[in-house]
Amino acid sequence: MFWPMFAVAMGFLGLAVLGVLAVRVFVAARRLGQQVTDSTRRINRAAEDLERATVSAARAVDTL
Repeated sequence: MFWPMFAVAMGFLGLAVLGVLAVRVFVAARRLGQQVTDSTRRINRAAEDLERATVSAARAVDTL
């Protein structure tokens, strides 16, 4: 009777460990998604700034 109960306990323990790991992966994935979103916003802002600077430089060259 000991071995079947031990096997059931180990099964539940294994499921608990997998649950904890799944939560950790989920949290890390959300964090990564937030970092990607922030990086995308920064890149878009930099691209807009570069576009504005390019337009200003082109206007400066045209006025010469």
